[in-house]
Amino acid sequence: MGCVMMRVCHLDTCPVGIATQNPVLRERFGGAPEFVVNFFEFIAQEVREYLAELGFRSLDEAIGHAEMLDMRRAIDHWKADGLDLAPILHVPDVPEGEPRRRVVAQDHGLEVALDQELIAMCRPAIDRGEPVRANVAIRNVNRTVGTMLGSEVTRVHGGDGLPDETIDITFQGSAGQSFGAFVPAGITLRLEGDANDYLGKGLSGGCLIVRPDRGAPFVAEDNIIAGNVIAYGATSGEIFIRGQVGERFCVRNSGVHAVVEGVGDHALEYMTGGIAVILGAVGRNVGAGMSGGIGYILDLNPSRVNPEMVDLDPLTADDQDELRSLILRHVEETESAIGAQLLADWDTSKARFTKVMPQDFKRVIRLREEALARGEDPVLAVMGGDRG
Repeated sequence: MGCVMMRVCHLDTCPVGIATQNPVLRERFGGAPEFVVNFFEFIAQEVREYLAELGFRSLDEAIGHAEMLDMRRAIDHWKADGLDLAPILHVPDVPEGEPRRRVVAQDHGLEVALDQELIAMCRPAIDRGEPVRANVAIRNVNRTVGTMLGSEVTRVHGGDGLPDETIDITFQGSAGQSFGAFVPAGITLRLEGDANDYLGKGLSGGCLIVRPDRGAPFVAEDNIIAGNVIAYGATSGEIFIRGQVGERFCVRNSGVHAVVEGVGDHALEYMTGGIAVILGAVGRNVGAGMSGGIGYILDLNPSRVNPEMVDLDPLTADDQDELRSLILRHVEETESAIGAQLLADWDTSKARFTKVMPQDFKRVIRLREEALARGEDPVLAVMGGDRG
């Protein structure tokens, strides 16, 4: 592909245009798809040579024969002192001809997944764009609910999905892992109950709303209603959660707007975009590795924040309007008590929020505004400013 092994992949200064987003440097890229094909053909040839040396004709024949591994150099290495790899490298006694590799396909039970029912009931929306409303019971054995439905929507309508709330489904119960994962635009999933980890993973334009069961006797904002790693790698859409959640809230979020009422450790970790509003307590290490996006946190204790890449700023007038709009939407969708209290005395409430702002993102915004004021291309200004 043209790599000259400069070892600056992480600096955005690749001189041959491979590991960079700089449009000037990318013009130097001279690679072609045929180069990749050629490279993998070389790899395949070398693999066949190694297999032949070992007496095998294919990878299928080699799988499971750990006795063929030459590991003396690794075992004698000082870093391996104290390691016992015998359980990993053990070769079981099996009858002659018994397979040592997977020969039976795993049954994931997709034919009986809850999403099959959702796809069937949402056919009018998928095929003709007609609104669909439904109420569905859910249990924690129902995992990745909405993902297959979203896949069907994307298959028919492409990446833009459907108009907002074309499909609006309310679930009652406890959702399994990855509720609403990868859901595209046009799908709103409401959950009255609680959810496990990875809610909204890879969310791609859809809307997820979680609130306690309407008959629940507890105070929502004082209790955990969803698990860890919410909105992991999400790219767009909205999440409104009435209650607290676990650790790593919005980790690697790059575009989702999310509102929650309390989080565990490592919130906003590695965020690159989007907005996270936290209306309650936070754990430690907030904003670690955060390079983009914005966090608005109520009554933030600065000692909870990892200051390496973020600043703690007061809210501007635009920030206050944006924050109020998100909280208002949160109250409308979840009937949040804490949200309603904040809005009832907004003049006082807005002063209680701190803006968690990535330093690099702040610099990009400044460079962009300066370039626009000078009538210059903001992209080139940002790329140039990033190196000086």
